[in-house]
Amino acid sequence: MSYQVLARKWRPRNFSTLVGQEHVVRALTHALSEQRLHHAYLFTGTRGVGKTTLARILAKSLNCETGITATPCGTCSACQEIDSGRFVDLLEVDAATNTRVDEMRQLLENAVYAPTRGRFKVYVIDEVHMLSNSAFNAMLKTLEEPPEHVKFILATTDPQKIPVTVLSRCLQFNLKQMPAVAITGHLAQILQAEGIPFDQPALALVARSATGSMRDALSLLDQAIAHGAGKVEEAQVRSMLGTVDQDYLFAILEALRGADPAALLQVAADLGVRSLSFSAALQELGALLTRLQIVQWVPGTIDEDEPEKVRLTALAGAFSPEYVQLAYQIVNVGRAELAAAPDEYAGFVMTLLRLFAFRPSSVADVVGAALPRARVAGTMPKAISAAPVLPARAEPISVPAVVPKSAPVASGEMDWHQIVSSLALSGLARELAQNCELRQLSQNQCLLRLSPAQGHLQMKPNPDKLQQALREFFGRSLQVRIELAQNETVTPAETVGRQRQEQQERAVNAIAQDTFVRDVIECFDASIVESSIKPIG
Repeated sequence: MSYQVLARKWRPRNFSTLVGQEHVVRALTHALSEQRLHHAYLFTGTRGVGKTTLARILAKSLNCETGITATPCGTCSACQEIDSGRFVDLLEVDAATNTRVDEMRQLLENAVYAPTRGRFKVYVIDEVHMLSNSAFNAMLKTLEEPPEHVKFILATTDPQKIPVTVLSRCLQFNLKQMPAVAITGHLAQILQAEGIPFDQPALALVARSATGSMRDALSLLDQAIAHGAGKVEEAQVRSMLGTVDQDYLFAILEALRGADPAALLQVAADLGVRSLSFSAALQELGALLTRLQIVQWVPGTIDEDEPEKVRLTALAGAFSPEYVQLAYQIVNVGRAELAAAPDEYAGFVMTLLRLFAFRPSSVADVVGAALPRARVAGTMPKAISAAPVLPARAEPISVPAVVPKSAPVASGEMDWHQIVSSLALSGLARELAQNCELRQLSQNQCLLRLSPAQGHLQMKPNPDKLQQALREFFGRSLQVRIELAQNETVTPAETVGRQRQEQQERAVNAIAQDTFVRDVIECFDASIVESSIKPIG
């Protein structure tokens, strides 16, 4: 038996197996269940998101021998013939090759005749935007008032080119690009069913390269299986796709942190030896900088199982958020300029050196370069310190002592701040705990209160993680309930916020009172950017 490609073998046969288009499936399912059938449907979306697949499933739902249903049986002769493309009353037309008005008129002349086998005669017109204006005009009357036994299903990747007169006669459904997570999960199910070993990171690479198209993802998966001799492994998929290993990207950031331009050139040389795409490298570097910025501003969103958590956290403290924003812009501009560079290697190297040239400098470095010019101009103040006086180290945030599991259980005898600091939580689950206040604690129940403004923290699985952590802390079965109401006491999150604010104020005051900084402000008419000051410790 000849091999059937995965995109055809695993094409969804019913609504329940369709991935990523729940909003369209819900609307069509309700319409079919309630027998509220329109005469014309329009599916729009980019390539490989399921437009033709939806059209065939809808045709089966309309013509299934069990009746009009949202769950076609898939076993009757009508369903099987539609799946195999042999159903006489399903007419699939490629508008790209049938653009002329005469072809459209010939097609619609048969619409008046009753269906031969099915309940409805279904016209599926793919890439309908390719029709000429005359062809659109020829089908308007039939599209507006077709015979009761005729249904039109139009599909297009460019709805902007369809006349408004046609759009107004159709029910329009916009199909979304598939999220990478949905593609990865679907590919994993397929490989498990096929009995093919795979690495999860390899599937993530395929999903990202597919850019929202399930068909492209399945085609790439076919290629990856052949490239890996029956296995789908991360290294082989990277080699096949030409994607850049994360180690190269982290090496770039490490070189910037260590002020090592030679290391930057070495990364560029290594990428060139492996014939990897410099454009893809800059794209991946931009994505890494995005993750780095998120860790800087919302550190609670990084999960414990994040593979690069330690490296991201270390780099988040090594660069200022402002520099990460600048680096992100430099990378995007550098990628756009690759086409105008002498060659891609030169453009990539210049982008890396631009990142190095604009790396953060200390106040002393900036002032040190400007002071000689001030001396020449005669504007140098008589008394100015030769070196900056560093601010005193800010006091660290105090962490309450760990409460042992044998602690009392009465709510009045327990400190929720101490309990939270001792829980093995991270990410949003920890944010949930820190924003709650303890209302009641009994032998088998814990009642917490959460401000409505933080209600989004209740989404799954955060409450379950908090409940499990409390059970492990107290060493017994405990049911956690969370009520939404305004907090009456200070939460751990508010306490930490106040301590951080106090640290920031002490750091700002220390900088403002430093004699070197005051002299620089007076000499150069400068001002302090308070947002750039970070407490030490």
